Amino acid sequence: MRLVVADTLGEPSEVLHLQTRAIPEPGPGQVRIRVTAVPVHASDLHTIRGRYGFTPEFPTVPGIESVGVIDEIGSGTDGLTVGQRVITIGVTGTWQEYVVADARRVLPVPAGMSDSTAAQILANPLTAVILTGAELDVRPGEWLLQTAAGSTVGQSVIQLGTHVGFKTLNVVRRRSAVEDILALGGTAVICTEDEDLRERVADIAGHDGVSKAIDCVGGQVGADVSRALVPHGELVVYGALSTHRQTDPDKLTIPIFARSLIYETKTVRGFWLFRWFHRDPEGSDGCSDRPDSSARRQRRVACAGGAADPPRKVRRSRLFGRSSRTRRQTAAGVRTVGGRYVRQTRVDSRREDARPANAKYVAAPQNSRRGLPVRSGYSNSSVGTTGV
Repeated sequence: MRLVVADTLGEPSEVLHLQTRAIPEPGPGQVRIRVTAVPVHASDLHTIRGRYGFTPEFPTVPGIESVGVIDEIGSGTDGLTVGQRVITIGVTGTWQEYVVADARRVLPVPAGMSDSTAAQILANPLTAVILTGAELDVRPGEWLLQTAAGSTVGQSVIQLGTHVGFKTLNVVRRRSAVEDILALGGTAVICTEDEDLRERVADIAGHDGVSKAIDCVGGQVGADVSRALVPHGELVVYGALSTHRQTDPDKLTIPIFARSLIYETKTVRGFWLFRWFHRDPEGSDGCSDRPDSSARRQRRVACAGGAADPPRKVRRSRLFGRSSRTRRQTAAGVRTVGGRYVRQTRVDSRREDARPANAKYVAAPQNSRRGLPVRSGYSNSSVGTTGV
């Protein structure tokens, strides 16, 4: 079989090579999958360059998602059949023609779903659900400011906003992308090619401003997003696309404006899906006893999927003496000529203790809140999909 191998750390175009190896055999409880498509994630390229959250041993076969057809089943494997189309979950090294995986790490693919969508159904859509749910708890009617709106995560966020009812303020680099974002359902678009991000946020959002944002660009764009938020605003950074070609580790930065961060008491924090999956448990299995409505939404996606290792409960920091998930303060300010806000603080009365401690949460039907079926067509975004 053929496979793509990275010999060492370096630029993907220089260190990736096509090799040939024997087709692997499945062991007990395993299946062998003839891979039909794999995505090329930005994180895959970051890993090869040595600038991701972990560094594998080299040589290595990249890839964290795949779709294919089962062509052989190991002994003691139940519930799956030869010829069945499946996706892999938590299986690495997928950039090859055949992948062997534990049976518990594969899921059947619905008949109407394309290979392109199935191959990237986990990492990016799940990131979008978690960011808008457990991380920021974006509610109907609220604004969410996001960068890289044309990316796979960005498009998923736009569709979630349309489904749930929150408004998306979408940042793109090129004027040619504006119409596509609006056609997808984006509420408003800011083009940094010819518009000032902070001024446009103030013009579009009005005197209430924007208090929640997600960023996967970093650099000056990420800094501008932070400054555009109202006092007590929250920015979650989940990527650094602006640094992909940067070779100096000291330049992998976001130049946060100190006065805005300190005197407007804003929060900037990171998010990494890999670490979310490996949080320390605060309960039994991570898929139950979750007395929190926002977190319950994204757990429906992960737990209903039958992942081998259920995602752990999300532990939120109490560093500042409160949980933004249970008692959230947002600013509804009046914008002055000097660009400042006079804020009127409201305290969200949602409380964790208002929900039964032993509540059990199960997979939601597709027409329920946040139970949004993923739309096909993601392959035309920043994540490429390649057929094998």
